[in-house]
Amino acid sequence: MTTGRVNPQFRLEDQGIEGLGAVYYNLIESDLVEVALKREEGTLGRGGALLVTTGTFTGRSPKDKHIVKTADVADNIWWENNAAMEPEAFDQLHADMLEHMKGRDYFVQDLVGGADPAQSIHCRMITELAWHSLFIRHMLRRPDREDLDSFVADYTVINCPTFKADPARHGCRSETVIAMNFAKKLILIGNTEYAGENKKSIFSLLNYLLPEKGIMPMHCSANHAPGNPVDTAVFFGLSGTGKTTLSADPARVLLGDDEHGWSDRGTFNFEGGCYAKTISLNPEAEPEIYATTEKFGTIIENMVFDPETKELDFEDDSLTANMRCAYPLEYISNASSTGLGGHPKNVIMLTCDAFGVLPPIARLTPAQAMYHFLSGFTAKVAGTERGVTEPQPTFSTCFGAPFMPRRPEVYGNLLREKIAQHGATCWLVNTGWTGGAYGTGSRMPIKATRALLTAALDGSLGKVTFRKDPNFGFEVPVSVPGVPDLLLDPRRTWGDPEGYDAQATKLVQMFADNFAQYDPFIDDDVKAVAIG
Repeated sequence: MTTGRVNPQFRLEDQGIEGLGAVYYNLIESDLVEVALKREEGTLGRGGALLVTTGTFTGRSPKDKHIVKTADVADNIWWENNAAMEPEAFDQLHADMLEHMKGRDYFVQDLVGGADPAQSIHCRMITELAWHSLFIRHMLRRPDREDLDSFVADYTVINCPTFKADPARHGCRSETVIAMNFAKKLILIGNTEYAGENKKSIFSLLNYLLPEKGIMPMHCSANHAPGNPVDTAVFFGLSGTGKTTLSADPARVLLGDDEHGWSDRGTFNFEGGCYAKTISLNPEAEPEIYATTEKFGTIIENMVFDPETKELDFEDDSLTANMRCAYPLEYISNASSTGLGGHPKNVIMLTCDAFGVLPPIARLTPAQAMYHFLSGFTAKVAGTERGVTEPQPTFSTCFGAPFMPRRPEVYGNLLREKIAQHGATCWLVNTGWTGGAYGTGSRMPIKATRALLTAALDGSLGKVTFRKDPNFGFEVPVSVPGVPDLLLDPRRTWGDPEGYDAQATKLVQMFADNFAQYDPFIDDDVKAVAIG
């Protein structure tokens, strides 16, 4: 049985996928919610939100991600960061997964990655779970219904949570597998219900394809001034650093919260929705995001709720600290209708410093920007990955190493060229700890962060007095209206200044040790700003 709208020349049978049970093509949100409830995949929440859990996997499994080592990509992949899979092993995995799928029901969504039609790719998402189909329908961009009649995918993703891989047979690490085959334009996902693997597989795909066109793929959120797309800002950062929260500024137009490209035409969103963390979500600080948790079709993932009233508990992290909500971009009132912006006027790099050493904001030279982009210092926040239960200092190059198939300097050089060509101002913003390290200090006040970002984006921050940081060499404002002077000097926020100095020395050495790996690949001006 088949249901839904699809190109009659591009059914699953045309892709060699046969013997399935019911196949549901391109169901809309209301139908997917209805089917998911009938299949008992979730619970209907307030306002028609869909409440789901993901079982064992409540975060990504980056160590189970593999790239197939075919001749056409072998020389282009950053193999130190990406596990290889042999083509023969992938073929066996593919055959075994197709056999496993027979007789089971599947959901198909034909979607687009990329708001710029000149750079977008067509993606077919085949999922075993109805709510996964709803999730990816939120996350990617939805073509007009009439366009489905002629839709042909450039790449296909098959997500089968009930399939368990065999490491000996399939050349992978465990029963969980994410296998990307660029030559066959096919991605296979097995043995995980965590929905984020769907969207990050497409992000990884675009991260491989776009640099060949001179386009910078970015793990960032983005917004622009009302009525002025030329005044665009991008916010780099790993999960938990504030990309979603800080870009959802009611005074600016939201392009997107996670994945963008920077081409010769400007900035464009890859996605059509948002995937926001909900732990401690505050209706006063983040009213727009909070409101989505009670809107129809929003997916509420791994949140504890009252079984009678369906009231969500935003503080209970007993399932995971990585609780999230997924919703279409139009649920944010100030979201862009096009997903397109100008060349970034400001480039913000967000870090969550668990050492309590970095200032709340610093201005970077282009060379310093490349240094910090390649360093990608932050802290892994509890729940984002399996096994992470408290913030851990980490260096994730390009603020997104798990999603980078190519070597880091490919992305670093692209960013540097774009910054130089378009004259962007670069800032490093610490949303982590102040007044001490994690466990002693406190999180940076979000009101202060917002005030500093507002000053950076409206240009007023560029007019204040700056000092040179003795540890990192970047410029730090001395005084900013609306922000306590004390907060701008992290050493003064510590009750033990000597303790701060010890932590700063430790962090500087960590930066130096990490950056040594890039010395053979960078220019002298970047080496000159390297610390340590």
